[in-house]
Amino acid sequence: MKFFTTLIIIVLLFSPSAIAQKQAHECSISKIKHFERMNKIAEVNYPGDQTIDVTYYKLDVAVDHITKKIGGVITISAISKQNDLMRFYLDLQNSLVVDSVKLGNEKLTIDHTNAKINITLDKTYSLDEEFTVQVYYFGTPGSSGFGSFAFSSHNGSPAIWTLSEPYGASDWWPCKDTPADKADSVDIWITVDESLVPVSNGNLEKIINNHDGTHTYRWHSKYPIAQYLISMAITNYEVYNNYFVSGKDTMTLYHYNYPERLSDSRKTQQDKTVDMLEVFENKFGPYPFFDEKYGHAEFGWGGGMEHQTISSMGSFGTGITAHELAHQWFGDKITCKDWHHIWLNEGFATYSESVYYEAAIGWTSYQNSINNEMNQAKSASGSIWVQDISSVGQIFNGARSYAKGAVVLHMLRGIVGTETFFDILKAYIADPELAYDVAVTEDFQRVAEDVSGMDLDYFFTDWIYGQKYPKYAIDWGYTPVENNQYEVSVKISQKQFTSPRVFRMPIELKFNTTNGDTAITVFNDVQDQIFDFTLDNKPNSLTFDPNNWILKDINGITSVDKDDVTPFNYELSQNYPNPFNPSTVISYQLAKERKTTLKIYDILGNEVTTLVDKVQPAGNYTIEFSSNDFGRKITSGVYIYKLQSGNFINTKKMLMLK
Repeated sequence: MKFFTTLIIIVLLFSPSAIAQKQAHECSISKIKHFERMNKIAEVNYPGDQTIDVTYYKLDVAVDHITKKIGGVITISAISKQNDLMRFYLDLQNSLVVDSVKLGNEKLTIDHTNAKINITLDKTYSLDEEFTVQVYYFGTPGSSGFGSFAFSSHNGSPAIWTLSEPYGASDWWPCKDTPADKADSVDIWITVDESLVPVSNGNLEKIINNHDGTHTYRWHSKYPIAQYLISMAITNYEVYNNYFVSGKDTMTLYHYNYPERLSDSRKTQQDKTVDMLEVFENKFGPYPFFDEKYGHAEFGWGGGMEHQTISSMGSFGTGITAHELAHQWFGDKITCKDWHHIWLNEGFATYSESVYYEAAIGWTSYQNSINNEMNQAKSASGSIWVQDISSVGQIFNGARSYAKGAVVLHMLRGIVGTETFFDILKAYIADPELAYDVAVTEDFQRVAEDVSGMDLDYFFTDWIYGQKYPKYAIDWGYTPVENNQYEVSVKISQKQFTSPRVFRMPIELKFNTTNGDTAITVFNDVQDQIFDFTLDNKPNSLTFDPNNWILKDINGITSVDKDDVTPFNYELSQNYPNPFNPSTVISYQLAKERKTTLKIYDILGNEVTTLVDKVQPAGNYTIEFSSNDFGRKITSGVYIYKLQSGNFINTKKMLMLK
């Protein structure tokens, strides 16, 4: 078969010159493994050429599974974002050969180096003036068959597929490789061996028999699309259809399966997609691409990838199927503007898994799912806002971008209430400034505040840009007063050593009393904070955050006498500076008014001096110790300082250097 000859002809027909030369979260695991093998992140110019705004892509390419090459013509329409634009660049890895770039009938001057095609235009273009270029290229894409473009096989049949997120689109086609710049529409024309079925985004408009052993599938999507969501999946697919009815309209679902795996159980699993669409339309709003399709294309990697209208799937479990479908709203209709804000894609899709479990099975299933996310989220390091977007492992960190991102949405639901929470999601998806466009965290915060009427800056600041999670200790007590009432005091302390030191959150406290439960919500915004209440019935026990709305550890709930509930703990801090010469400062905190002593000892246990010896009230204290006060009696070496206040005793070492 003269297959790759067809590929070359596609380039030559349009080119003015001859070609011159050459799981945890399954979604997270798949994407990280892909790009760990690619070792090309340092080569990425991110976030693409800011002097142009891409409006349209047309990919007209042939793919040869025998020679493992790709080639064709990429048409790109763009608008100048500045006056006097004369040059711009597109992203394309150097392993692919650019034969030429044309604008109309004119061949443009180009320089393809450092993974960029630098293009000199035919003239200068004014601000907002549009132009269209065609790039003729060919070569071997991807990285060793495991990058963003893979040649593989299944059951003896070739299987070719793409997974371009986050930086892989330019591995196989020239583009502006950033999610911030969506094309308004796209055509994907794929020529392959006639034994294979090429699947892509949007609607299949035409199949052309080329009479040379190949055929061309012409796919078109009229919706805005990010470059990394444009995909190809090619093999000897067997398609299974089912249908989703929304109002009076029906949308066909296309499930492209490896033939040997299309069993009755597989069909049953894929039928769940219809139920998921019903749930998500109810919770998030209409399916965003109803005029085109939704479906799955099986591919040769674990996990899944949310290609717009056609998710690539390595398996069809309930969780991963719900996850990739939810991405059509969160990630595809609204896409994170840059990879710092990937939680707007992955955290939302992960949370949607729990939303489906709640609707399909019940509240307990939702709670179990959230508990699993919380357990993973506790191992997250760094902020949800990804600090290092040069690392794919950081972008797609399962504990942080997925699990903790999902838990943040769960906590927001706890703050605003379930009805308002889903109103927020619907308003976010429908927001005219964001729909079919891109967003950052502050965009979602704006919508959440507008819908809820609440100031949520504290929440997004602490949880998206902060690190770790709160660790609470609770002391509480009560005193009977007149009229059979009880005065109750609760002290909430946060003991995490991270940023922020205090996670500001509304917290529900449930008191079990002699006459039923009483729930009170307090706003905790101080590291050690006391709340006082009057209850009509005797409290028997206290439950902290009874509905588990907060990602947290509880380091004890202690019942004490009411008078012993104070805003302070007993603490003895390390002196500063340490080592010191000649002086240092010692700080400590007392929880109660007690007789207090602070003494200095040498390493042999001999008392050097007493710094404090008196009754002191609860509070924070600092005291200076200077070696100059002792002349030659104080030599270089290790000393011990000891604090005793009531039954509290603590000692620490310090080093004096002369």
